[in-house]
Amino acid sequence: MFLAIVRFVQSWKDYNAALRELSLLSDRELADVGISRSDIPRVAWEQATR
Repeated sequence: MFLAIVRFVQSWKDYNAALRELSLLSDRELADVGISRSDIPRVAWEQATR
């Protein structure tokens, strides 16, 4: 159980890092990689939980 909590906390940190990085991109840069601004939370979470 402790390991599951540690993994979740690490995933949450990775999610926030990805969220910050993607949020810094312009709409044009996001379009170049095929995502919209509204997709950022989903894409960040998918990346964090890989």
